[in-house]
Amino acid sequence: MEQSHGTFRIRYCWTYAKGLALNDPIEYHSPLNAENPTPVNQVVPTRSSTLRDVFIGQDGLRAGWSLLIFIAMIAAIAFCANRIGHKLHVPDPNSAKPGAEMSPLFGILAEAIPFVIVVFITWIMSKIERRPLGVYGLGDSRKLSHFFSGMAWGIVCLSLLILTLWKSGFLVFDSRLLFGSDVFRYGAMWLFGFLLVGLLEEYITRGYIQYTLTRGLASIYRWAFKTRHSAALGFWTAAVIMSLLFGFGHRNNPGESPIGLLSAGLAGFVFCLSLWRTGSLWWAIGLHTSWDWGQSFLYGVADSGMMVQHHLFATHPVGKPILSGGTTGPEGSIFILAVLALIALIIVFTLPREHYGRASRAFE
Repeated sequence: MEQSHGTFRIRYCWTYAKGLALNDPIEYHSPLNAENPTPVNQVVPTRSSTLRDVFIGQDGLRAGWSLLIFIAMIAAIAFCANRIGHKLHVPDPNSAKPGAEMSPLFGILAEAIPFVIVVFITWIMSKIERRPLGVYGLGDSRKLSHFFSGMAWGIVCLSLLILTLWKSGFLVFDSRLLFGSDVFRYGAMWLFGFLLVGLLEEYITRGYIQYTLTRGLASIYRWAFKTRHSAALGFWTAAVIMSLLFGFGHRNNPGESPIGLLSAGLAGFVFCLSLWRTGSLWWAIGLHTSWDWGQSFLYGVADSGMMVQHHLFATHPVGKPILSGGTTGPEGSIFILAVLALIALIIVFTLPREHYGRASRAFE
């Protein structure tokens, strides 16, 4: 039987927001006594305590408190890890300058440690909220398929952008820097490094926080407007908020530009579209991984203003930064907007509606 567009979307949203109906309300029964016997199966309504209502809602711990606890734990552990890291390794002040190149070891450690912290804190929150860890974005019955599909489209779309800049004269390939076994060695190292980048950036922005913010906003919309579309409204409102924060989070990158910040925010929103379609982050992680790897290692261009050591080609931008990307790299070029629109269309047409909720249903 075919389902209408609206009905299907609502079923998906409620599947994605798994925690919105985890626990049934507790029924309180009055004890039997000789003067006022009460049947055992009769529910006597009792007023829950005001303090409990502040912290606990129909779906467990309220989303606001969940986010507060999550962010507080992340901040505390990240602060301690940062202080320890600075004691063990004093950062090079030149590493924050445009054109400075990041080493593979530093890049891997800089992503692996925060990712482990985020996964650990998310696991703690899953225990507090009594939810499967997979509902926060990494659970997917088709994770490998989605991941490799995202990787393939990432390198294709990036290559299209690089080709456009090169043929238009805004990007020049100077020389090849790596040969023989070094190509595979450093290529593999940076692929692993950018896999960690994709995992960290997707999970910290569109994992637990996106899920919980959706849950909280859906409750507000449901209370305020009595609409059956509350989960969809909650998801997309959360997507806008997290995408703005994702773009803003790139502001301190060396060589970043207004177009670069805009493209980062729009990319975050496009990644939310893939999350909406598949119920997981794996497609976005795959594209994020291959896109950054292609920029930094394969083509040797800046990635949001950052360069890496041991890349395959030496290149440099030519012309106005708004067209060439300048020190930001291809993501600072106005051409990136067309490529992001293309990626959105790829998501719509390659991750069709019949795939809605398949990953999420595996958590039930």
